[in-house]
Amino acid sequence: MSEPIQPAGKRLFVGFRVAVPAANSLASAVETLSRRTREAGLAAKWVPTANYHVTLKFLGFTRPEAVIAVRDAVETAVVGTPPMKVKIARIGGFASLEKATVIWAGVEDLTGGLADLAARIDRGAVALGYPAEPRSFHPHVTLARLRESRPVKEAVLPLAEQMFGDTRVEGVAIFESETKSAGSAYKELHRIAFKVAGNSGSGVPERQTGAVDLGASKALGEPDTDDGWPRGHVPNG
Repeated sequence: MSEPIQPAGKRLFVGFRVAVPAANSLASAVETLSRRTREAGLAAKWVPTANYHVTLKFLGFTRPEAVIAVRDAVETAVVGTPPMKVKIARIGGFASLEKATVIWAGVEDLTGGLADLAARIDRGAVALGYPAEPRSFHPHVTLARLRESRPVKEAVLPLAEQMFGDTRVEGVAIFESETKSAGSAYKELHRIAFKVAGNSGSGVPERQTGAVDLGASKALGEPDTDDGWPRGHVPNG
């Protein structure tokens, strides 16, 4: 029996990368965390430093011809957004430190507006046919995924309150998540700088037929988010 033909498409999300100094600080902490988890007998897959990012909207399967519509919707959503600053701080686990499948670093919004930006991007995506995000916005940087739910409190606790540095956010990017033998790689398709209101058209683009095919997405066994964080849940230290 022949394998089913998978439709052409890209797994997309909207977000921004962590600044290099903060990413390097996280990487240093991860060296300690990795050693401590190994000593505790925990099997964890660590995210490469170059992949550290904050997701604002997970889009999932998108047909190639719809990518430009996504870019236009995000460009509209960020109009009038001033530069922001976030602090990368604290280490936690999802769903909790006692039953974790993900180890994450927290993101503190120092200037305000990050949740509103995520909501505007979400509304723009919904207008294109993507599902609305049902969760409250809880920004984070995924550091590792565990093969099974395990307690990580003893490994994480010494670093739980550590600060890792700031990231200045002057725009967002549309990323393609590519699955490779060594793990996921994030390819930046479009970088979208924050703009002053009036430099771009207003309003949300009209719904584009075929922008997203949810049936195909489910058929491909696509995870709920770009980093494996299930929908309907929030981070919990």
